[in-house]
Amino acid sequence: MNGGIDQLALGTIYRAQVWRKRLILVGLGALLLFSVLLDLALGPASYGLAEVLGALFAPESAAPQVRVVMWDIRLPVALMAVAVGAALSLAGAQMQTILNNPLASPFTLGISAAASFGAALGLAFGVALVPVIAQYMVPLNAFVMAMLSALLIHVLSLRRGMTSETIVLLGIALVFTFNALLALVQFFATEQAVAAVVFWTMGSLTKATWPKLGVICLVILVTLPIFARRAWAMTALRLGDEKAASFGINVRKLRLQTLIMVSLLASFPVAFVGTIGFIGLVGPHIARMLIGEDQRFFLPASLLTGALILSASSVVSKTLIPGAIFPIGVVTSLIGVPFFISLILGGKKQSW
Repeated sequence: MNGGIDQLALGTIYRAQVWRKRLILVGLGALLLFSVLLDLALGPASYGLAEVLGALFAPESAAPQVRVVMWDIRLPVALMAVAVGAALSLAGAQMQTILNNPLASPFTLGISAAASFGAALGLAFGVALVPVIAQYMVPLNAFVMAMLSALLIHVLSLRRGMTSETIVLLGIALVFTFNALLALVQFFATEQAVAAVVFWTMGSLTKATWPKLGVICLVILVTLPIFARRAWAMTALRLGDEKAASFGINVRKLRLQTLIMVSLLASFPVAFVGTIGFIGLVGPHIARMLIGEDQRFFLPASLLTGALILSASSVVSKTLIPGAIFPIGVVTSLIGVPFFISLILGGKKQSW
């Protein structure tokens, strides 16, 4: 009898936790929607909420200037912030899971730096690492270099005695290496190419277009269902490699496939909007604090928190200097660096 009552009580607690997590996801979605609307309203010319909604849902009745500003200029930028933030945060969440390290992210492990170097080769010298599809040179260069960096991390992580801390140190070494190579590209490039690379490395959403937005959304739509199908395996991986293997999970294969998809998620945003740091580190940690480790809720929460952070950063970038748009990569770094330092100093207190 007591066993039945205990099971009933546990079931009630579990259902309450599930509803709480669902409410958190709904709340994050509502905050994201508010941030996007605020991003659309603010700029050199500010508009009221009624004008924004009117231009979005009844464009034929809106003033021509408002309609053009919303649909051709601000909406691609606002939605690009959402897509890039979601992609980077999702990549960071999966990297932290497979490496079992709170400091893992595409930015801190050198994947973003590698993608930056690959994209800079295309921007400065027209070098196509995949010459078959030269018109997509920059994103493909970024993906190839990100993939090589991820594969290097994967191969070295298989060596005996490699700890998660060692892997993070290796990633930091890769960051410095690719940053040095990027500096060499700038040294040998023309002044016009250097200006393009420097502006791009600061991170900017101002050159967002509907086709670029479509590519990043496509990458998310391809990878997210795969991650969702592996939610149980990824959750089990947090218990340790041996425990996960005892459940029948091929840990090595899971890590390699996840790193490939993480490279996809990290490389295309870098190629299109430049280097956006710390979203892949901060977003998953906020999601984990709100939701926990259950990947069924952790994945969408990471996606929403990353999108919310970058969307809010886009709003901040418009308000720091009146009449100008501050580089969004600088804004995210100013937010992320204190968080990164707090993780290092409080690492022993983390539930890892």
